Amino acid sequence: MVDVSNSPSFADDDVMAFFRTSTGNLVDAAKEAGVGHYVALSVVGTDRQPDVGYFRAKVAQEELIAGSGLPFSIVRATQFFEFAAGIADGSTTDGVVRLPGAGVQPIAAAEVSAAVGRAAAGAATGGVTEVAGPEVFGLDEWVRTVLTVRSDPRQVVTDPRAPYFGAVPGPEDLLPGPGARLAETTLAEWLARA
Repeated sequence: MVDVSNSPSFADDDVMAFFRTSTGNLVDAAKEAGVGHYVALSVVGTDRQPDVGYFRAKVAQEELIAGSGLPFSIVRATQFFEFAAGIADGSTTDGVVRLPGAGVQPIAAAEVSAAVGRAAAGAATGGVTEVAGPEVFGLDEWVRTVLTVRSDPRQVVTDPRAPYFGAVPGPEDLLPGPGARLAETTLAEWLARA
C-alpha cells in the first residue's frame, strides 16, 4: 500500500486533524486487508522544524505508521522542483518574494514517484529513507532561478527572518542527512524540459 495523502488545508489544526484521521483510517484498513508493506511519502526536515504545523502533522503521521505494527517504509523527499512557484506565491507581499537563504536540495516529482515505487516494490525497511535532488541551493536562490527562467517579474529578496511554512528554517533544516539517495535530474535539466 502506498500512502501519498495530503491535507487540503495547511492550517495547523486542520493539517494535524487530517493526518491523524486519514492515517488512522488507512492504517486500520491496511491491517484489515492484510497489507504486507505500508509505504508513505513524507518530507525531509519534518523532525527538525517543530514550529511548523505541517511538519508536526507529518511527524504524527509517521509515528502512527511506525506504531501500527505493519511492516512499513517511509520515504522523505525534499521540496519538488514543481513547488517553486507555489512557494513564491506564499511568500509574496506587495509583489516582492521574501525568502531565507536556508539550504534546499530540490528534486523532480517524477524522481520522487520513482523512489516511492522502488520502496513499494522492495522489502519494508521499518524506517526512513531520504531522497533529494543532486544540487544544493539557497531557498531564495532556487525560487529566484525558477521565476527568472519563467519570466516572472517578481523580485526575490533574501531575508534571513522570512518564514517558510510559518517558521524560519536553519541553514540545514531542509537538507537531507548523510546517506540520502540523490536523484539525477538537475534544476537546469528540469527547467529545460518544463
